Amino acid sequence: MYDVWIAGGGPAGLTAGLYAARAGLRVLLIEGEGLCGGQAALTGAVENYPGFPEGIFGADLMAAFEAQARGAGLEIATATLGGLRAEGDRRIAVAGDGREWAARCAILAMGAKPRRLGVPGESEWIGRGVSYCAACDGALYRGKRVAVVGGGDTAVGDALYLARFAASVALIHRRDRLRAKGAAVAELMRNDRIMNHFGRTVDAVERDGEGLRLRLLGGEPSELRVDGLFVAVGTEPNSGCLRGIVDLDGRGYAIAGEDAKTSLAGVFAAGDLRAKPFRQIVTAAADGAVAAEQASRYLDGIPW
Repeated sequence: MYDVWIAGGGPAGLTAGLYAARAGLRVLLIEGEGLCGGQAALTGAVENYPGFPEGIFGADLMAAFEAQARGAGLEIATATLGGLRAEGDRRIAVAGDGREWAARCAILAMGAKPRRLGVPGESEWIGRGVSYCAACDGALYRGKRVAVVGGGDTAVGDALYLARFAASVALIHRRDRLRAKGAAVAELMRNDRIMNHFGRTVDAVERDGEGLRLRLLGGEPSELRVDGLFVAVGTEPNSGCLRGIVDLDGRGYAIAGEDAKTSLAGVFAAGDLRAKPFRQIVTAAADGAVAAEQASRYLDGIPW
């Protein structure tokens, strides 16, 4: 019997674990990937997290998060959350393999996964030309032609990262202007290795010899030949196991306010799983701290 269990080992879950453990609670973190860090661990250089003026690699930052939380007493189990059950004052975590853990309250921090384009050929060529992580796979395309699909901060960051070693980067975005803003956009516009294809969409992904042929809609050219395609069109919450248990919004994100409280007493939501307007490592960490503090208050008997 734990005081609190946490589902998800990204920045929100690890920060929640750190704060809860330092508050003297018995805490278990359940991480499905076997490696903590979530999407943040797959990020290349993180240049906007406070305290690192020269930047830091996402994997290194998350390793530090995990080491600090473990040092405070956080326990970690490798399992995928398959469900959540409420029994009186207990909140039961049900793993996909049937294992169960009980606690008096729970923090949901399962994050989100990359959204797919949903076009023919995309799934077929995952790992053989199609990727969702520039930091993970970008080095495989040194001196080659790549394309990035998306118009937000992640897509712009991926394009700039890939331009460091790819021969050329095609940035494909369905609108006539980027959603991303700030210095990164200005840097992108100055980079002569990056070619912008605004007002375009990818209609299909086909294998063409050793590379890919992208069929485009929205103008000329109608085809684009590349060696690799990186998809950066947003994320989808890992909330499938929560349907009917806590309230979710129309996109599947957990509805929880700045106090992290969900519709089920004793259950909190933090990080990218939570419905909110801005998702960054720093906001996920802040969510985790708030969720842990609220959990501690709940365990002290503060009314829901």
